[in-house]
Amino acid sequence: MTLLRLVCLTTLAALALTGAARAQDRGSVNPKPLPPLANPDDPSTPAKALFGRVLQPSSGPTRIHGFYAKGCFSGGEALPLDGEHWQVMRPSRNRFYGTPPLVNFLERLSEKAVRVGWPGLLVGDMSQPRGGPMLTGHASHQIGIDADVWLTPMPDHRMSRAEREETSATDMVRRDRLDIDPDVWTPNHLRLIKLTAEQPEVERIFVNAAIKKALCRESGGGRWLSKVRPMYGHNYHYHIRLSCPAGQGECQSQDPPPSGDGCEDLDYWFSDAVLHPKPPKVKPKPKPPMTMAALPTACRAVLKAP
Repeated sequence: MTLLRLVCLTTLAALALTGAARAQDRGSVNPKPLPPLANPDDPSTPAKALFGRVLQPSSGPTRIHGFYAKGCFSGGEALPLDGEHWQVMRPSRNRFYGTPPLVNFLERLSEKAVRVGWPGLLVGDMSQPRGGPMLTGHASHQIGIDADVWLTPMPDHRMSRAEREETSATDMVRRDRLDIDPDVWTPNHLRLIKLTAEQPEVERIFVNAAIKKALCRESGGGRWLSKVRPMYGHNYHYHIRLSCPAGQGECQSQDPPPSGDGCEDLDYWFSDAVLHPKPPKVKPKPKPPMTMAALPTACRAVLKAP
């Protein structure tokens, strides 16, 4: 393994651990608004500081601009905090927005999930009201077609605001990170992820490698497994990524997943270099935050639109 790859592994692992911790961070029952920026038009202002202060979607038609990790969208809508078969978690983050195709997808998925034995969806982070980079956590979720669904079953009651902000998701991975935790993993978890992957709109699903391992072992195979990709973290939730909707020419799709079900390629994820990466001898310089110049030009208008 090359030194460059080791450095990349260490960096990605550190980011994943940070993201996992943030996924478990408690929200706030009484969130305080962010202070206004002194110089919002300064070209050096991080884009996340701008998009993170927008509280509502823009009006007008839905338009997606850019890529999952470098873009924005207009004409979004909020997923209602309560549905018959879903509840939104951590509402204080204000990340329960998406394009209409994503909102409609989650509503339909929640109904189908009940039919396969899942009691309802606990929906985590989707996107900010107009997408764009987030102040904390995700690199993606920027164009309104990504969503996290907790691997914790929805309880049999309507959760209070305090419960939604403070309840911890269930860690599905064994402490040694080599497999799922049999005390919490159930056949219904497999059914839920399989159901989601079988939907034609879904481009990718990201899960912890231990979860992918369990899916390969317990499912009996199937073409749907090719969409389920191992990723650092993702032991509390699974990440749904939809394909670019028809008619959204400025939406940049991800390359199709590799051929095959991916079950033959999991050894890498359980190697010592991945599970116990050694810090590089020379600490890499932190990447500067993304500015508006890195985003599609249309995102400037999205940010300032009524």
